[in-house]
Amino acid sequence: MNKSTIPATGPVSIGAGAPVLAFDVGGTDIKSALFDADGAALDLRRTPTPHSGEDPAGTLIHELGVLADDLRSRHPLVVPQALGFVVPGIVDADAGVGVFASNLGWRDAPLRALAQDRFDVPVAFDHDVRTASWAEHRLGGARGHENVVVLIIGTGIAGAILVDGRPYTAGGYAGEIGHSPVVDGPMCPCGARGCLEAVASAGAIARRYAEETGSRPAGARDVIARAGAGDAVAARIWEEALEALTLSLAQLTAVIAPDAVVIGGGLSRAGGALFDELRGRLAERLSFHRIPALIPAQLQGDAGLIGAALRARELA
Repeated sequence: MNKSTIPATGPVSIGAGAPVLAFDVGGTDIKSALFDADGAALDLRRTPTPHSGEDPAGTLIHELGVLADDLRSRHPLVVPQALGFVVPGIVDADAGVGVFASNLGWRDAPLRALAQDRFDVPVAFDHDVRTASWAEHRLGGARGHENVVVLIIGTGIAGAILVDGRPYTAGGYAGEIGHSPVVDGPMCPCGARGCLEAVASAGAIARRYAEETGSRPAGARDVIARAGAGDAVAARIWEEALEALTLSLAQLTAVIAPDAVVIGGGLSRAGGALFDELRGRLAERLSFHRIPALIPAQLQGDAGLIGAALRARELA
């Protein structure tokens, strides 16, 4: 294991089944593991995501090949029957195409076909958060719910929708909840104005506080703590974030009527300061609607990798 490889922490298991390889590709790092027949993740690790202006898709597939070869060499008795990998951005899973990923540099990249050319096993390919939502549905916080919205609130806000127990994709464009407009400003990095992500993501909360005060907080939860301690700027920024999230959840409830909303990412660790507030505000804003259960994600940062392994199992 080279010095740039970071072992993951905590047990991960997907239950008994065919051995599979799984990769969760992010803008910063790749999570990878070989899952054995008992469902245990062997050599779960994080390695830096390669970036190449020349051929970003080809460079990524080459890196996945290097990781796969290393995992196989470390565990020669575990023979994977399929491979699953997930990526961010706009993803058309049915076509096997990475439509667009601004931080990884590809447009209309035939990622599944490239992977099938590199590997000698069936390849499952999908969107990272959509796959994470599937894992939460199968093994995590969304178990027992067929109609679910999953929100991952971290540096940005990513979302996914399950309808009747199946991901709703719309060619890869569905689930962009973080880029739904909820206020008249501020500008979002996506180029639109007033996106939920620009007001209520953990990154936006910390960034807005730093811009207004000149004091750099340790993160969004630090801003929440300052709000609780009487900091007026922190209180206003947190209030605006809660109102934006409440509006977004109310719209989702009215249109989709999910049984549950599962919230993960760094902001979900705020606990009652987030969940209790959202439950109360949502009940006050709505009337006849069926109020969804608000549930913390259980799989957290491993959900994408677990989902990739589950998808690969479907092909094994």
